Amino acid sequence: MRNFCEVFQRHIDDIHIIADNVSEQTYEMICKYVDKKLVQRVSVGHGAGTFNLTLDAALELGDNEIVYFVENDYLHRPGSDVILQEAFAIGSEFATLYDHPDKYQDPIDGGNPYCEGGAEDTRVYLSKSCHWKLTNSTTMTFAAKVKSLRTYLDIIKHHTKTRHPHDFEMWIDMRKAGATLLSSIPGYSTHGDLGTITPLADWDGLVKG
Repeated sequence: MRNFCEVFQRHIDDIHIIADNVSEQTYEMICKYVDKKLVQRVSVGHGAGTFNLTLDAALELGDNEIVYFVENDYLHRPGSDVILQEAFAIGSEFATLYDHPDKYQDPIDGGNPYCEGGAEDTRVYLSKSCHWKLTNSTTMTFAAKVKSLRTYLDIIKHHTKTRHPHDFEMWIDMRKAGATLLSSIPGYSTHGDLGTITPLADWDGLVKG
């Protein structure tokens, strides 16, 4: 929470938090970083439900607004707010700052099923500050323009109608429907699971700093 609010401080008044089944202690912690009017306390109990609450709120915005959906177990490097916007400046429909290590593992070793040989077929683009690769999937932490959410809404809703979002299948179906998803290289965010850390960044130093 602290990391995200510090990195996205310039956008602090636009952050909308869905606090699902949180304790009073957790709620008070959240309110140290954002105004409590930006915090919606709910009792949904599963990730697909809270994602859809956020999605519904996003769809109330204008078509060209950029919305960033962020799960609660991610870290971001300084500058992520600027980097993320660059993906849309070069024309992507969806973007992620998470360079998922499954894209560099052969499927036989547990990697992405579309990354035979430890790499995915892709195209690489250059924005002002970094490179981006066309990737086949990411998690439910991603950014999009609202008009892109509307375009692929049926697919998104289909894969988030149960308790757990089926993110991989969602992204594959969206790709088949023509959606473009760019991933920054190097990655500017990481999942907190030690087995899926974004490579080539000093995440320990970021946490300790």
